[in-house]
Amino acid sequence: MDNAIEKIAWYNVFKPSWYVEQMKGWTTRSYGLLLIGIGLIVGMTIGGGVFNPVTMATMFAGVLGFTCTLSITNTKPLNGVLGLVSALIYIVVAVQAKNYNDVLLQAIYILLLDLPVLLMPSWAKDVDKKVRFLHERGRGLTNWVLVIVFFVVLTGILYYSDTHIFISPRPWIDSIAASIGITGAVLTTLRFSESYYCWTIQGLMSVILWGVTAAQGDANFVLFVTYILYLTNDMLAFFDKNVSWFHHKTAK
Repeated sequence: MDNAIEKIAWYNVFKPSWYVEQMKGWTTRSYGLLLIGIGLIVGMTIGGGVFNPVTMATMFAGVLGFTCTLSITNTKPLNGVLGLVSALIYIVVAVQAKNYNDVLLQAIYILLLDLPVLLMPSWAKDVDKKVRFLHERGRGLTNWVLVIVFFVVLTGILYYSDTHIFISPRPWIDSIAASIGITGAVLTTLRFSESYYCWTIQGLMSVILWGVTAAQGDANFVLFVTYILYLTNDMLAFFDKNVSWFHHKTAK
């Protein structure tokens, strides 16, 4: 197993065998959720009857992005390449929908969650053994204060950006959703279990954001459903004991 992990590097993305290996060892619930998710995303796109570059890009971004989140839950470095491709597509869709802070959020995902996996083999090694809690070693209060301050300051900056630089029709929802997502990305990079609190709340905010966006005619409902699926994946971390992100021993 260690030898297989050591070989993780950017050039592996060109090997079909690597993808097959990365899809092995997931929890049973993850496999089931993956099939349901792909079926819903593709089915809604086909059922919508509208086939243009935006709808097709949304479908591919949804399938790749959902698979990426499941791979993170199962501590598989597959998320690097899938996350990178889906984030680039999401950026195009978010720009067209005028959700500008979501563009920033996807760029942060690329920098913190995707590129490290592809460029630094050791970054993705034994992730399940490095997961920890914010409260470990008696630093809970300090760590939580830092997280909250980071989120509040970031929300203020992003709201200002959405109302003074890139004018968004949904500045509050866009800013809060992006701030929670960026906070979650930072916590995931640092291997903190509490990142899944952020992913869950961010999932709810993204459901609201893209639901409102679709209702206002700036996007279709495929992304709305995709984020509901993301939210379902987040629940795996809390309730599936085979997922190490939220079911591991506290370090002493």
